[in-house]
Amino acid sequence: MDSSDLAGLTARARRLARAGERRILGIAGPPGAGKSTLAGRLVGALGPRAVLVPMDGFHLARAELARLGRADRKGAPDTFDAAGYAALLRRLRTPEPGTVVYAPAFDRALEEPVAGSVPVSPDVPLVVTEGNYLLHGEGAWAPVRGLLDEVWFLELDPDVRVRRLVERHVRFGRARAEAERWVARSDEANARLVAPGRDRADLVVRAVADPCP
Repeated sequence: MDSSDLAGLTARARRLARAGERRILGIAGPPGAGKSTLAGRLVGALGPRAVLVPMDGFHLARAELARLGRADRKGAPDTFDAAGYAALLRRLRTPEPGTVVYAPAFDRALEEPVAGSVPVSPDVPLVVTEGNYLLHGEGAWAPVRGLLDEVWFLELDPDVRVRRLVERHVRFGRARAEAERWVARSDEANARLVAPGRDRADLVVRAVADPCP
């Protein structure tokens, strides 16, 4: 996406961030498409009128994934607390005067969720949330779409996206061969699950250049 696209998207987000009513904007898409980068840029442009609440804060902890036998599928739909994420969105939709809501974040260096990391003040008009499964219509993810005022689906050339994913895993400690195997087996399986949600989005954002990781 070029700077003019970003300007248009920022203007669209700014219209959602009008005072007086809490809105929630979702940014969905496959792994490596640049969702967190786009969300961060929007929130940075809007300043105190927006806050970023990532879906990845609802990853199950590593110890729980191991207990459930799902550690080798981390990132799949059933490796998140989807019901907890939906419950947080419901709470964010109806802010209580004087009450700050604390949302979790995800620490990529630790590969763990961190509770209470993101304060959401009741007077912030726009919450931006991003993640793979915002448009996934199955199981505990099904209610999420109805809790979002608008959802954008971000897509990127698959070859670029896969390269970015491999580099991300290497940057956070995996050997390159291991990173390539993980992307082929896990991340791309999740990308195929995410793809049908494109048709449920309010807007499809096509990245014509490689967004920053």
